[in-house]
Amino acid sequence: MNKKIVLLISLFAVCSIGILAQTKGKYTNLFSEEKLKSTVKFLSDDGFEGRAPGSRGGELAAKYIATQLEMLGVKPGNNGSYFQPVSLVAVKANPNTTLNVGDALYKFGDDFVAFTEAQTENVNLNTELVFVGYGIDAPEQKWNDYKGNAEDYRGKILVMMVNDPPATTAEPNLFGGKALTYYGRWTYKFEEAARRGAAGVILIHTTESAGYGWNVVRTSNGNWRFDIARTSADKTPFLQMRSWITDSAARKIFAQAGKNLDEMREQAKSRDFKPVNLGLTAKIDIGSELKRVNSNNVIGVWEGSDAKLKDEYVVYTAHWDHLGVGEPNTKGDTIYNGALDNATGCASVLSIAEAIAKLPERPKRSVIFLFTTAEEQGLLGAEWYARFPVFAPEKTAANINIDGGNLYGLTNDYGALGAERSSVMPIIQAVLVERKMTFAADAHPEQGSFFRSDHFPFAKIGVPAISVRNGEDYIGKPKDFAQKTFDEFNKNNYHQPSDEFDEKWRFDGLVQMVEVSLAIGLKVANAPAMPRYNAADEFAKAQPNRK
Repeated sequence: MNKKIVLLISLFAVCSIGILAQTKGKYTNLFSEEKLKSTVKFLSDDGFEGRAPGSRGGELAAKYIATQLEMLGVKPGNNGSYFQPVSLVAVKANPNTTLNVGDALYKFGDDFVAFTEAQTENVNLNTELVFVGYGIDAPEQKWNDYKGNAEDYRGKILVMMVNDPPATTAEPNLFGGKALTYYGRWTYKFEEAARRGAAGVILIHTTESAGYGWNVVRTSNGNWRFDIARTSADKTPFLQMRSWITDSAARKIFAQAGKNLDEMREQAKSRDFKPVNLGLTAKIDIGSELKRVNSNNVIGVWEGSDAKLKDEYVVYTAHWDHLGVGEPNTKGDTIYNGALDNATGCASVLSIAEAIAKLPERPKRSVIFLFTTAEEQGLLGAEWYARFPVFAPEKTAANINIDGGNLYGLTNDYGALGAERSSVMPIIQAVLVERKMTFAADAHPEQGSFFRSDHFPFAKIGVPAISVRNGEDYIGKPKDFAQKTFDEFNKNNYHQPSDEFDEKWRFDGLVQMVEVSLAIGLKVANAPAMPRYNAADEFAKAQPNRK
């Protein structure tokens, strides 16, 4: 019996050593699970009231982050200030707003949500509904849902589906195959409709197409909605109304028009599809509260050591905002704490800043720590930075974004959305080989996550950008563990008051994630040349001149 016990202990020790060898990185000792835990817990406390942009709690969170950077010796990143002011306009539609289509009335929140881009308190629409399929004009795909005359769309409300047209057996790579392209994102659809002169857009929501339920749409759009404040010089077209509607309400509207929604969806899958005027008039009066908000990105810089390279930059990003105070859940909780999304990202980037400050040698290139505002409103803080960059894009080597951290344990792999698009990928692979880890491809490419966080505005201006994500292969867990945790969070906690700090969370996995992310950033910072987008990638054409 004693020999068996000794043997079991020996086997356990060997397994433990194997796990440590597999997961412990060069910089692991620079991080503290307790420090990460306390920062996540603090930033997601009810006292910050959900960290909405422009709110007392939100701006206190930004000031807390700036103070932490200052305590680490990280210099102010914006001409002597830790803050980059971001001018926003917020609107909140009257929850008693109704959408009237013919003789039918649809309720705000239950059937649809809507807000205006007009940045005014009152918008009145009384116009025709036109179904435009997927609402896409993609010449390189030989696809155009906007056939006909410009007058067919100008001043109308366009009804459309989200996502891309599905690939077929004959064209398995149509619109990226399973992977969602930017054409499938709601942001593109609103932008294209505005360019066509449409008055409004109604997107048809399904849980399958969006990757989350109507509860997320309702909570994300039933409170204050923000846009970057327009100036008189800004000629960018905008919509009088942005709206989402439930699948059941959409079916009723199509039935009013004598149409079957499923049949119309099938027709829209073809290049031959032509827009259909539904023969219905929609009327909506959107009365909104309106306020102008000054919020802040937080920026710090750790100066590089190389005289020739210190004016080039590696940028770490995480958004500090969440949804603030909103509609109560079934427990009466009204505070959308945003613990995983994205107190974990803020804690991660702060921990990377602290780790870099502890290094015996500074990296050759400078490192920027950027904490953005209004990400949950459409990546607005990052978009503002991309429009008004503090550090020149052509001098920015790469962006490493962290939007949600691993709170479920150690993994054998590491994910980074967008890595395959640029020469950042071989750098990541080298870091993972050193740690006996593998690369985790995007497990949900159909959800278009690459277009849904703060790295995307960097990509649009040609900066190689990745967004860190959880691995899929959890040590000591069943194969379906990653999928189950993803599904559970998406269904129950994503953009809900229940995204709160949980004492059951593990922080060893988060240490592993940030250690790998630090190692990637340091390799980029010390490399002779900056990364580049692959020649065939869609963002290569936006790439500024780089060494």
